[in-house]
Amino acid sequence: MYGPDPKTRYPFEKLDYALEDKKRCIFLKNFITKKNLIVGDYTYYDEPKGPENFEKKNVPYLHDFSKEKLIIGKFCSLATGTTFITSSANHKLDGFSTYPFGLMGQGWEKKQNLSELPNKGDNIVGNDVWFGYYSTIMPAVKIGDGAIIAANSVVTKDVPSYSIVGGNPAKIIRMRFDDKTINELLKIQWWHWPKEKITRNIPIIISLDLEKLRNAR
Repeated sequence: MYGPDPKTRYPFEKLDYALEDKKRCIFLKNFITKKNLIVGDYTYYDEPKGPENFEKKNVPYLHDFSKEKLIIGKFCSLATGTTFITSSANHKLDGFSTYPFGLMGQGWEKKQNLSELPNKGDNIVGNDVWFGYYSTIMPAVKIGDGAIIAANSVVTKDVPSYSIVGGNPAKIIRMRFDDKTINELLKIQWWHWPKEKITRNIPIIISLDLEKLRNAR
C-alpha cells in the first residue's frame, strides 16, 4: 500500500486503532467548492466539530467575486481554528470613512464602486507547512515550504521557508535548519515525488539524514 488515497474525505475513518472522533480530520481539498481556493493533495484540517465548514468559517472573506486567491500546497497540517483573512476583507483607507457602503446594496453600490476597495493580492502557502492552533493569516501573506506557525499567532508578513514564527504580530523565532540544508530541501521537494517513492522513503523524510534524502530512490 502507498498511503491513503488523497481523494479520501475522512482519512481517520480507515484507522484500525481506536479514535474518539474519526471525522474530525479531513483531506481539505475534497471539501473545496470555490474556484479561488486551491488546496494540494494530503493537506488536512483537524477540528472536533464541523471541519467540513472550513471554506465558509475559516476563510470568511473569500467570495466568488473576490479578485484574490488562497493557494495552499501539499502535505500541510492545519490545526483547529486556522483562519485566513484574505484581501476582500480590506476596507478603503484613503477617505474620511472606512465603511464599505458599496457592499450593502440598496442603491449604495451605485455610490461606491466595489473595485475601489483595496486588494493586496493572493495568500500563498507552500508545502509541508504546519499551522498551530488558532493561527490567523492576514491578507496577501506568502508562507514558504516547511514553515511552522505557532499557536495563536497573527501572521502579517511573509514567512520564509523552514522558519518558525510566532506571536502577534508573528516574528521569526528561529530557522529550522541552516541555509545550506534549506536550499537543498527546496531543491529536493520531496512533496512532489510519486506516492510510491514517498512511501518507500518516509523514514528518511522524517529523519535528519540529508544525504539519504538526497539519494532516495
